Amino acid sequence: MQTRTLALLAAAATGVQVGAAIVASRYVVAEVPPLTLALLRYAIGVLCLLPFVPAALRAARGHGVRWPPARDLAAMAALGIGQFGVLIALLNYGLQHMGAARAALIFSLFPLLAMLLAVAVGRERFRAATALGVTVSITGVGLSLVPRLMQEAGAAHAWSAEAAVLASALLGAACSVAYRPYLQRYPTLPVSALAMAASVVFLAVAALAEQWPQRVPALSAAAWWPVVFIGVSSGGGYLAWLYALKHESPTRVTVFLALNPVTASLLGWALLGERVDGWGWAALACIAAGLWLATRPPAGPALPPRA
Repeated sequence: MQTRTLALLAAAATGVQVGAAIVASRYVVAEVPPLTLALLRYAIGVLCLLPFVPAALRAARGHGVRWPPARDLAAMAALGIGQFGVLIALLNYGLQHMGAARAALIFSLFPLLAMLLAVAVGRERFRAATALGVTVSITGVGLSLVPRLMQEAGAAHAWSAEAAVLASALLGAACSVAYRPYLQRYPTLPVSALAMAASVVFLAVAALAEQWPQRVPALSAAAWWPVVFIGVSSGGGYLAWLYALKHESPTRVTVFLALNPVTASLLGWALLGERVDGWGWAALACIAAGLWLATRPPAGPALPPRA
């Protein structure tokens, strides 16, 4: 199987994993506050990755890959803090001051922002079919949110909340574009572990406001099962995400985030008895069409990544 096909499958798996993690989070949201859950999520994720890092580093040295200089280590750590720590903090602020559906709709601009940034810095060419696919997939996300948007219509919200959610999507898109030069130089697994470990340090400080040192030991056994699932799947999901970014353009990778609400809806229907209405099925068809348009092989030669 071609490397690019594997990269797209990895991106799709990440979109499904995020949706599954959202469903699992519903089981513990009343017991574990958001920053503490994010801390546990990425702490467990990095613990799952760490045992495999030494072998990956030895294999890299065998292929002539040198240890990253301090500036590259700092940059990869900063990307991890941005994508997991600051992004989560901005998103949580937005969710505290506006409806979840409106926030999800704004955050669905992630792949569009990634495409614009990647084109602006020369990481990929602008392709009309890809842009149309991204737009159609975002439309599909919007359709999946219509019932909740109607419920939230007229609800008061602060403009700063919308700005925070948009900033979180922009930050995630920027990190996705900025990762690729480091993924071209270094093996994916150590980069994943470093970025995730840096975010754990950031979140350990940020979650002190939620008193996580007192909360975590008191978690029930029923809460730990979904937390462990979220953490383990996030470790593998982030590794798949970076593998996809290493071998594919940021736009063609991030567009698969549209699978997030679809997965959450289908799993919510199967596991939680939540109803999938006509809007949901229309969204599924729209997202499928958008992904097909966005991930078709380009007609011309690919643009080599700019260092």
